[in-house]
Amino acid sequence: MELLKQKIRNEGTVLSDTVLKVDSFLNHQIDPDLMNEIGKEFARLFKNDGITKVLTIESSGIAPGLMAGLYLNVPVIFARKRKSLTLMNDLLTASVHSFTKQETTEISVSKQYLGKGDRVLIIDDFLANGQAALGLIDIVLAAQAEVAGIGIVIEKAFQNGGEQLRNSGYRVESLARIKSLKNRQVQFIGEREAAVK
Repeated sequence: MELLKQKIRNEGTVLSDTVLKVDSFLNHQIDPDLMNEIGKEFARLFKNDGITKVLTIESSGIAPGLMAGLYLNVPVIFARKRKSLTLMNDLLTASVHSFTKQETTEISVSKQYLGKGDRVLIIDDFLANGQAALGLIDIVLAAQAEVAGIGIVIEKAFQNGGEQLRNSGYRVESLARIKSLKNRQVQFIGEREAAVK
């Protein structure tokens, strides 16, 4: 998706060989036009897969997940990281380790919104080591639903998450696949190096 790659090139900041900061359009401030195009692209990729629900994780997965749900015309569920007085009983839970934040969090979804017969599209902002996606897969399977596919906005293809998911038989569609962040340069798979701040 060229529009997304251009945003990464122009507004992304490479903090290290493994960390890309995209706060200006995805992780803190959200670019609605870009999210609209991302939603259309996920809907195009998964339009023939019988999706009944989109599942994401708070908070950075909500914007792309919502737009995918809009174009697929299905409800969007987001797994919560924080406990709530309104979300306490009949929960599907999984543990997710964040390498960026160096913490493990329990995520939760109400059994009321996900169940047998659902074909679920998992959407997330980043795929690195695959921990968030694996946690969401655990929740889908615990609900006796089916993972129809996984849509990722930005995949760090130099880390093993995407390969692990694909080798496990999941269909993973990433809109931007980064080959390397070495020397503070973003290199996409299939492209030559392009400098980023």
